[in-house]
Amino acid sequence: MKPKSMTSFIAKSVTVLAACAALNASADTPAAKGPAAKNPVPAAPEEPGALFDSIGATFDAGFDSRYYFRGLWFADNIMWTALNISVPITEKLSWGIGGAYINTAGTPFGNPKTAGGFQYSEVDAITSLNYNAGWAKFGMQYQYYFYPDNYGGSYLGAPTASTAAGYNDPEFALKGAGELGFTMAVPVKAFNFYAGYYYDFRINGQYFSLGADYTFAITDWLSIVPSFQTGYGIDYYTGVGSGVLTTKTGLPITSRTGFTHWLYTISVPVKLTKSVTWTTYVALNESGTLRKNLNTQSNEFYWGTKLSFAF
Repeated sequence: MKPKSMTSFIAKSVTVLAACAALNASADTPAAKGPAAKNPVPAAPEEPGALFDSIGATFDAGFDSRYYFRGLWFADNIMWTALNISVPITEKLSWGIGGAYINTAGTPFGNPKTAGGFQYSEVDAITSLNYNAGWAKFGMQYQYYFYPDNYGGSYLGAPTASTAAGYNDPEFALKGAGELGFTMAVPVKAFNFYAGYYYDFRINGQYFSLGADYTFAITDWLSIVPSFQTGYGIDYYTGVGSGVLTTKTGLPITSRTGFTHWLYTISVPVKLTKSVTWTTYVALNESGTLRKNLNTQSNEFYWGTKLSFAF
């Protein structure tokens, strides 16, 4: 089966954009100022207050040469779009809602790789509560992941969980999973430190994340941002249910707990306008204990780029 066409991807992205347009509110155009009148008309009374002063939203569209999520490889040459909306509730508390669509534009399959036949797509939906304490930001979120081609994708029309595809692990056949997460981010001058804890209800697995970045401001519109991330899993998508997958030494996979990866990234955000930013990055994913036997490569460089619109 051929990879999904660019036309299909664009059609689904247009659907997302249409939803964005329906959610946006237009700002009033200021009246032109003229010379002061000798007998000015009294100003009209102010409009009554609204429930929310403002709603912030961001729309992103990007491409990644390899799709690694929490240290686990999913596909090559992915195109994706994401929409996130933040609604202020109080001065420090906000409600977030968003979604994303991910699709491979062409992924060779196998190790060593052979040509074509692999499909992967993903639809994500997320809602969150976020509290800004000043010295730190705290978040609680629920995210649902939907996999039209199964968690492990499909090969020649068959799920990669099937024996024919060579994996035979129930995790690879999942169509969806829900996750509850708690996050914290602490800014210290040009540094950002962040941590998270996530619980997957579908597999009863736990994931811990830790990371940091530093912003080198080159100009008002150009920055260089090196960052580091790592993760630790407990019964978190390990591949131990497969009787086919083995360790590099040929032994059955038995690891259920351990580090997932170490990720080193250098990003270059370029502020094109006040509301549009173009970011390109290069990254090195170093597989941990829980990923070395699942990823097609233990250590790999890859890259990506995205456009971000704020409105």
